[in-house]
Formats: sequence, structure tokens, C-alpha cells
Amino acid sequence: MITLSAVGGVALVELGMALTPGPNMIHLASRAITQGRRAGLVSLGGTAVGFVCYLVASAAGLSALFTAVPVAYTVVKLAGAAYLAYLAWGMLKPGGRSPFAPTQDLLPVSDARLFSTGLLTNLLNPKIALLYAALLPQFLDSRAGPAWAQLLQLGGVQIVVGITVNALIMLGAARISGCLAARPRVMTTQRFAAGGLLGVFALRTALSRTPVSS
Repeated sequence: MITLSAVGGVALVELGMALTPGPNMIHLASRAITQGRRAGLVSLGGTAVGFVCYLVASAAGLSALFTAVPVAYTVVKLAGAAYLAYLAWGMLKPGGRSPFAPTQDLLPVSDARLFSTGLLTNLLNPKIALLYAALLPQFLDSRAGPAWAQLLQLGGVQIVVGITVNALIMLGAARISGCLAARPRVMTTQRFAAGGLLGVFALRTALSRTPVSS
């Protein structure tokens, strides 16, 4: 059984990543603003299924791969840290953009297209791949049972936090967009806070140890 500290750690990591602008947030916010909350919820359903796909793949093989080939984890870890640092710079540099001010005029599409786009956006999201490949293994504990069982539990925590945050963002996208557009200082604060959190995660990822074996 995973510890409360592991649950809290995963929840904080996912909270920080979910609040950092990325493909999922931009897609959901844009759809909700352009096509309405219902469209955003359908897209969110696809996003949720994408999380589950990553969770199953992670529990089935990632931990075994990293145990058998430690260098594979090192490569993923360093690549992930570099990517997080890149995202952090994208938020912190002058002119960084908030996802709550979409510039594209999206045409309405069917529910099937909304769902599939939400799914593919999540499956192709480097942040989520990084989360399952390099971040969740940091919270594994050799005393807490098989690695795959811990990954299922930790992944469940990530999914609950991720879907909750994305749902709240999507439901409030139009209001948040108008609020931030009228308050440049608040938008700047949001960008720096998100970028700072991402920088912390980048450093933690780079310094993390190889995950324990199952």
C-alpha cells in the first residue's frame, strides 16, 4: 500500500503540471470557449481515457524496463528534465502566452471528433509521457509492495487530480479568459508561478534516482 506522503507528492506534482499550460489545457480551454462547456466535457472524456492508457502501459512494462535497463530510465529522466526546463522557460520568458486567451477560431465539430481529439491530444502530450515514465517511479517504495501495484495506485491519484483540475479549468475557461485579459498583472503572476513550479519539477527530475525494482 502506498504511503500518504507518496499520495501527497504525486498530487502536488500533478497539480503543478496540470496548472502549467500545455496541449491538454489549451485544447480544453479553447473548445470550451469556442464551442461551449458540453464540448469541453466531451473532450475531457477523451483526455481521461488517455490517462488510463498511460497508466495501464506504465503498470505493464515501464517499471520492468527501467529495472532491467537502468540507462533507459536515465535517458528518459534527462530528456524529461530538459523538456520541463524548456516549458518553464516558455512560461517565464517575456511574451509568454496564457492558454486562456486562444487565438484560433475553432469550428464546431462532432462529439466523436471532440472525444478522439481529446484522447489523441493527451496520448501525444509529452508532459503526460514524462509524468508516467520518469516522475511517478520516483514515488515507488520497495516496502510498499510490487511496483506495478504501486503505479496503479499512484496513477489513480494522478488521474483524479488531473481530471478534476482540467474540469475546473474547462468549466471556468470563458470567465478566466475575460478576467486575465482585463488584469495583465494577474496573468503575469500566473505565468511566473506556473513556470517556477515547472522549473522545480525539472530540477527534481534531473536529480532523481533510478526507481526500485518490483
